[in-house]
Amino acid sequence: MREEIVDQWNAEMYDDKHDFVAKYGMNLIHLLVPKTGEDILDLGCGTGDLTAKLAEFGAEIVGIDKSENMVNQAKQKFPHLTFFVKDATELEAVHSYNAVFSNATLHWVKPPEKVLAVVYQCLKENGRFVAEFGGKGNVKSITDAIIEQRVKAGYTYKETYYPWYYPSIAEYTSLMEETGFRVTYASHYDRPTVLSGEDGLRNWIYMFATSLLEEIEGGAKQEIIEKVEEQLKPSMFEAGNWIADYKRIQVIGIKERN
Repeated sequence: MREEIVDQWNAEMYDDKHDFVAKYGMNLIHLLVPKTGEDILDLGCGTGDLTAKLAEFGAEIVGIDKSENMVNQAKQKFPHLTFFVKDATELEAVHSYNAVFSNATLHWVKPPEKVLAVVYQCLKENGRFVAEFGGKGNVKSITDAIIEQRVKAGYTYKETYYPWYYPSIAEYTSLMEETGFRVTYASHYDRPTVLSGEDGLRNWIYMFATSLLEEIEGGAKQEIIEKVEEQLKPSMFEAGNWIADYKRIQVIGIKERN
């Protein structure tokens, strides 16, 4: 979705049905420990909630996102802050920031080597890179079920439909070190995530996973989603809510040289 030319992000649905993204991101702010007067880049700012929270610490914040829909929503919500539509792999800032902060974004950005090189370039000496994103196995039960039901319905599945990059912790920290970062913290952990209500799973699919249903229209798409719900409900639906099998990576890297 982030790699397509058409902006398919629904900013209002994101805020209304998927505010857990920003809520979980609050934990990442504790790893960043923002300080008054620091220049910080929020890479993949979405609709700006975490950007605004960072600004409360007195830091000078710039938020960027590839989605114009998301950035427009952020500007409406927080008109006193600075947001730009920008691809993470095309930043041109050099030695500009004390920190680059990124929540729930980097699994959308390929190739990972390119975005790490850009982040490294953006940081001042001794600047820090603090990020959380999907790790190996993230939402695998859900995506496997979508692909399985797609194929059962008679539709071809292509690897190019899969939009995410979910690395292992060894893979990603190795890439960080090859870029020049000193990795000071890394964690790969399970984070079961509530998708609220009976429609929680289908809302998640429509928000984040429509590329797995590429070239399927209308009623046929709806039927596949219903089959996915039927398949996963015994293991993933509890007390009126869906529980998604999120697995996350958190990292901190320090730039020790220019």
